[in-house]
Amino acid sequence: MSGKGKSLRDRRRAETRRMIQAHAIRLFVEVGYDETAVNDVAEAAGVSAMTVYRHFATKEDLVLYDEYDPLTAAAILARPGDEPLVRRIGRALVDTAAAADVSGDPAAKALLLDRLRLMISTPALRARHLDSQYATQSAIVDALCGPAGDPELEFSVRAASGAVLGAVHVALTRWAEHDGRDDLPGLMRESLNRAFGISFG
Repeated sequence: MSGKGKSLRDRRRAETRRMIQAHAIRLFVEVGYDETAVNDVAEAAGVSAMTVYRHFATKEDLVLYDEYDPLTAAAILARPGDEPLVRRIGRALVDTAAAADVSGDPAAKALLLDRLRLMISTPALRARHLDSQYATQSAIVDALCGPAGDPELEFSVRAASGAVLGAVHVALTRWAEHDGRDDLPGLMRESLNRAFGISFG
């Protein structure tokens, strides 16, 4: 198959994934996360349960999945290599949020708010969110250390990225609690400024 064909297939898969996730989030909000089965999501989306599982390995992934990790990794690599590690990672996360700006897209903003509220309020999702955060941390480590990275550098990157992600999580929680009224990249920057005492502007 040609590269063009693969690109079209990938776009269709991404569209199907977004459509399934949108139906899932709507049902979780309207009916309840625990009260909604994967079969209910499949029926609402007009697909089979097998198709849902092909795109989302678990029910929790219907809420937790996003496409930010590769964008964050690319943003980190685009920043100056001599920048302090914490600032480099933090600025990359802020840049990723700014590039994916949802403020001008009401549907995307509502979806993100609903996802965050579900993560905050649902015990099963709070537990799995740690796995999601670990995946983001690993994407950062892979970007900065490579497949055969120095163990000491990896230790430093994991420590720095874990601390940065914690501060960003505080900003995301506050943004959701304020119904998305704040500027999200600005709120992330402010949380990082307060956590580390240096400017992320």
